[in-house]
Amino acid sequence: MMSMQTFAPLMFAGLVFIMLIGFPVAFSLSALGLISAAIAIYMGWFPASFMYNLPLNVFSILTNDLLLAIPFFTLMGAVLEKCGLAEDMLDSMGQLFGPVRGGLGYSVIIVGFILGAITGTVAGQVIAMAMISLPVMMRYGYNMRYATGVLAASGTITQLVPPSLVLVVMADQLGRSVGDMYKGAWGPSILQVGIFMLYTFILSRVKPSYLPGIPREAIELRGWLLWKKCLRGIIPSALLIFAVLGSMGGLPGMDTAVATPTEAGAMGAVGAILLAAFHRRLNWDIIKNGITGTMRITAMVVFILIGSRVFSLVFQGVDGAIWIEHMLSGLPGGQIGFLVAVNLFVFFLAFFLDFFEIAFIILPMLAPVANKLGIDMIWFGVLLCVNMQTSFMHPPFGFALFYLRGAADQIFKDGTLPRKVLSKDIYLGSIPFVLLQLVLVVIVIFVPQTVTIFVDKPKVIDLNSVQIEVPKDLSNDSEDDTDGQDNSAQMMKNFK
Repeated sequence: MMSMQTFAPLMFAGLVFIMLIGFPVAFSLSALGLISAAIAIYMGWFPASFMYNLPLNVFSILTNDLLLAIPFFTLMGAVLEKCGLAEDMLDSMGQLFGPVRGGLGYSVIIVGFILGAITGTVAGQVIAMAMISLPVMMRYGYNMRYATGVLAASGTITQLVPPSLVLVVMADQLGRSVGDMYKGAWGPSILQVGIFMLYTFILSRVKPSYLPGIPREAIELRGWLLWKKCLRGIIPSALLIFAVLGSMGGLPGMDTAVATPTEAGAMGAVGAILLAAFHRRLNWDIIKNGITGTMRITAMVVFILIGSRVFSLVFQGVDGAIWIEHMLSGLPGGQIGFLVAVNLFVFFLAFFLDFFEIAFIILPMLAPVANKLGIDMIWFGVLLCVNMQTSFMHPPFGFALFYLRGAADQIFKDGTLPRKVLSKDIYLGSIPFVLLQLVLVVIVIFVPQTVTIFVDKPKVIDLNSVQIEVPKDLSNDSEDDTDGQDNSAQMMKNFK
C-alpha cells in the first residue's frame, strides 16, 4: 500500500515527467498539484483544510513588490532592443577591432556584454547580432562554426550580466537582496567575457585562417571619427545602466541603495525611452511592441509561479521537503558534493526547461538544503544562474541556437550570405562555448571568491565586547523621581 514516505518521490518523478513531455508547465504543474492533493486528502495524510492556504499563497504572488521589477526591466530591454543600439555598436566595434586577427569575434563578445546589461533578452540580442555580424564574418572568411558559436554564446551573456531578470527571480526565491545578487554576478560575468576572449585569442593563433583580420582599406572610419561613433553608442547606455544599478546598490563598492528594484526598473524603463529618443528612433511601433512583449513575459511568469505554488504546497504537505533534505544532505563531499550533484541535475533539466521554470519550481526545493549546509545564498544563486545560462546553448534544444537558425535562414534568403548555414555548423559551433561555460561553473564552485569578492561582508559583532553604560544624570533623575514620589505620598497623607 502506498505511504506518504513513497508519495513524495512519486510526486517528484511526476514533476520531472510533465516537464519533459512538452505540455505547458504552468498548467500541467497545477493539475499535478491538485490531483496529488486529492489523493493526499483521501489517504488522510493532511486534512482538506490544509488547502485553505492555497488562495493565500497565490495572493502573496500578486502582492509581491519585488516581482514588479520584472515587467519594468523587460520593458526597458524591449525598447532598447528595437531602437538600433546593436547596429551602431557592432558597426563601430567591428571597425575598431576588425584589422586584428579575431577582431570581429572580440567585437561580438564585447557588444554582447554591453547589450546584455542593456536589453536583457536573449532572442533579440542573438538575432540582432547575427543579422549584422554574420554576413561580415562570412565575407572576410571567418570559420562558420566559430562565427555561429560566438554569436549564440555572446547572446546568452545577458542572462548573467546585471540587471538580469534571472537574478531578480533568484533574489526573490532565495530571500536575498537584488543589489547583493547583482554584485555577486559581476565577477562571473566579467570572467566569462575574459574566457570567451581568451578562447578567441588562442584560436586566432592556432588557426589563423579561421579568424582573419579585416583589410585596413575596408575600414570606412578612422581616428577620432571612429572613436566618436563608438562612444556615442556606449556612453549613454553605460550611464543608464550605472544609474539603474547604482540606485539599488547593485554596483561593486556601493553599500547603500536609494531605490527599490521596482523603482530602479521603472527609472530604467523611462531612461530607455529617453535613450531611444536620443538616437532618434523612438516611435509608436517600438512602444507598442515593447509593451506587448512585456505583457506576454509577465503573464508567463505569473502563471508559472501559480503552478509552482500549487505543487510546492502539496509537496510540503506530504513531507516532500524533508525527503529532499535527507536525500541531498547525505551526499558525500559535504558542500562541494552537494553543489556538484545539484549542478549536474540543473544542467540536465536545462536541456528541456526555461530558466523561469527551473527558478520557480526547482530552486525552492534546493535552497533550504543549501542553507542548512552553510552555503552562502548569493553564491548559490549566482552559481545556478551561470549553470542555467547553458540552457540556451545546449544542442539540439538551446533556444539561442533556434534564434540563430531563423536569423541565418532569413539572411540567406535576402541574398546577404554567400552560402546557407547548416544546422550541423550551428550545433558543432556551440559545443566549445558550452564547454567554456561549464569551465566557468567549475571555477565558481571551487573559487567562491569570484562571487563573494564584490558582495558586502556581513558585520560581525562580538557580544562579549559589548558594554552597557548608564549615564549618571539618568541615575540622578531616577533618585529625584523617587524623592518626588515620597513627597507626593506625604502630602496625600497630610491632606487626609
